[in-house]
Amino acid sequence: MALGPRLDLRQSQSLVMTPQLQQAIKLLQLSSLELTAFIDQELERNPLLEREEADRPIESVAAEPRADATDLPVLDSAPPEAPILDGMTPAAATEGMDVDVDNVFNNDSAADSVGMEGYGQWSGSGNGGRTDFEDDGNGLDQVSAGEITLRDHLVAQINVDVTEPGDRLIALHLIEMLDGAGYLIGTLDELALRLGCPLARVEAVLARVQTLDPVGVFARSLKECLALQLAERNRLDPAMAAMLDHLDLLARRDLPGLMRVCGVDAEDLAEMIGEIKALDPKPALRFDHVVAPLVIPDVLMRRAQDGGWLVELNADTLPRVLVNTRYYTKIAASARGKDDKTYISERFQSANWLVKSLHQRATTILKVATELVRQQDAFFRLGVSHLRPLVLRDIATAISMHESTVSRVTSNKYIATPRGIFEMKYFFTQSINSADGGDAHSAEAVRHRIKGLIDAEGKDVLSDERIVEILKAESIDIARRTVAKYREAMNIASSVQRRREKSLGM
Repeated sequence: MALGPRLDLRQSQSLVMTPQLQQAIKLLQLSSLELTAFIDQELERNPLLEREEADRPIESVAAEPRADATDLPVLDSAPPEAPILDGMTPAAATEGMDVDVDNVFNNDSAADSVGMEGYGQWSGSGNGGRTDFEDDGNGLDQVSAGEITLRDHLVAQINVDVTEPGDRLIALHLIEMLDGAGYLIGTLDELALRLGCPLARVEAVLARVQTLDPVGVFARSLKECLALQLAERNRLDPAMAAMLDHLDLLARRDLPGLMRVCGVDAEDLAEMIGEIKALDPKPALRFDHVVAPLVIPDVLMRRAQDGGWLVELNADTLPRVLVNTRYYTKIAASARGKDDKTYISERFQSANWLVKSLHQRATTILKVATELVRQQDAFFRLGVSHLRPLVLRDIATAISMHESTVSRVTSNKYIATPRGIFEMKYFFTQSINSADGGDAHSAEAVRHRIKGLIDAEGKDVLSDERIVEILKAESIDIARRTVAKYREAMNIASSVQRRREKSLGM
C-alpha cells in the first residue's frame, strides 16, 4: 500500500480548562485575605469594575433537625436564593462550580511578676532564645525566626504528633490562648466547657503540647516555663525544683536563703543559677510577635430559635464588586478603533465573569458549610468526643459535587461556631468499619476504647492481638497493625514493656 498525505475530518469531545474556568477554580481555593488582594488587583486592572460600598444582606440558610433522624440529629438545608448581580442572569448565578479535577486534599501571659533583672540579664541562649541555629540535625531549628510564625511552627508539629482529631482540635484552641511570649492565658476550665469535653482531657492535651518545640511554650507561669526547659534537659532535680519554688529569693539575691531552701553549698548554687540564667523565660520571642494572627471566619453559625442551626456567610469577607454598565455604555459608544472596541469588550466580559465567579464561590462555600454542620451536628451539640467519621466523599455525594470542589472549599476557610472558630478541614476524620456491617465507628472513638482497655487491665496485660479480638466482639473491624499504630500514637508502651514494668512494680 502506497503511503501519502491526506486530510480527514474527525469529531471528538474533550474537556478544556478555559481561562475563565481556571479563574473560578482559583477563586474557590483562595482564603479571604488572598481573595481581597486578588480583588484589589482586578480593580486596578479593569476600569469597568468598581467596589460597592453599600451594605447588602448576608446570604444565609436555616438548618433544622429532620424528623426522620435515626442515631444522630441531622439538618435539612437548601441552597440560598441567588440574587441577580450586574452582568449575571439568575440561571448563571445558580450554576455550580463543580469541575472534574483530581482531588488535592488529603485525608496558634505574661510571666510571673517575679523579676530576674536583679541577678543579671538573661543570656537568651536557652532553648527557644537562639538567634543563630547550629546544625544539630533538627530540621525545625534550621528555620529562621522571621520566616514562620509560632502558630505555624506549632501547628506543623501538632499535625504530626497529635493524631486524634478531637485532641487536635483542643491543641489548636490552646495555641489561640498563647500570648506573645508563649504563655497560656485563660483557664482550662473555660476551654473544657466551650468544647464540651472533660477537664482531664484538656489537661492531657496540654501536657502533650508542652513537649513541643520551643520547649517552654504553653506554660502558665514563669516557674512552669523554666521547669519544662529543665525537665527537657533532665536537670529538674529536687534542689532545682526548690529554687523554682523560691524565685523571689533569687530576684532579691538572697543567696544564703537559697542555699538553705535548696540544701546546696555556694559552689552548687552558683552552678544552678548559671543554668537558670541560660534558660529562655519567653520562648516565643524568637518567632514573630504575633502568635495567633487574626482569623476572620468565612461562615458564621449560630443556634436558631426553633432549635436548629442558622448558617450564613460572613459579610465582612464577601467582596463587594459590581460592573459599571453605565461607564461601559459610554466608552463603548465613543470607541472608534478596532483595538479600542476589542479591549472594552474583553474588559466587560472579564468583569462579568469575575462577578459571576465570586457569587458562585460564595454559594458553594455556603452549601458545603451547611452540609458540614448537618453531618457534624452531634459535635456542635454534645462536644468534641462526638465527632463523626467524615471524608470528602460524604459531603460531595450529599451536595452532588466533586470531591476536589469540597477540598478547595474546606481548605483555608474558617467557620465560627458556638464552640469556637475552626478550619473546615478539621471536621474530616477517619472511620473504622463495623464488623457486622453496621454504621462505621469514628477512629477517635476506637482510639479511646483502646486506651480504656489498656488503662483497665490488671495483672493480665492485653496484647495487641487480644485487643483486636475484644474490639471485633464489639463489632469494630480493625487490624492488629492499626491497634499498634493507635497505641504508639498515644505513647502507650507495648504489652511486653507494660508486663515488664508491672513485674518491677513501676
